[in-house]
Amino acid sequence: MERIAVYPGTFDPITNGHIDVIFRASNIFDKVIVAVSTHPKKSPLFTLKERVTLIEEVTKNHANVLVESFSGLLVDYAESRNACAIIRGLRAVSDFEYETQMALVNRKISSGIVTIFMVPNERYTYLNSTIVKEVAGLGGDVSSFLPHAVLGELKKKFKSGK
Repeated sequence: MERIAVYPGTFDPITNGHIDVIFRASNIFDKVIVAVSTHPKKSPLFTLKERVTLIEEVTKNHANVLVESFSGLLVDYAESRNACAIIRGLRAVSDFEYETQMALVNRKISSGIVTIFMVPNERYTYLNSTIVKEVAGLGGDVSSFLPHAVLGELKKKFKSGK
């Protein structure tokens, strides 16, 4: 039986920390589906299609990584893809409480899917998409935080005033 994991997020934009988690998960699972979602409380800088395209670009050399968009309940999506696990990244202790609550709710809804917490490489533990956008929006250098393809698109967004 194929072991499939879903790594959900808004990925607005995808960072090197996300990439680190994706590639390490791809060494554990037969298939990792990067599930790009909308979030009702967020106004993303990149469209859903742009985010999917960027993630496809930076993961194209990993045959067992698939990128899809989804909406609705994560566990419903994971079940529809025959996933056995949901991957969640933990950067700091502050992430733990929220992620644990979500994992417990997901387990209550679907006991057949486990949540696996992965900690990114320590050089990315402080990093998140919101910080990257704030620094970039103020003209700061974010080149060490993002894959090259994403950096170029982020610069275009801020040059266009979006």
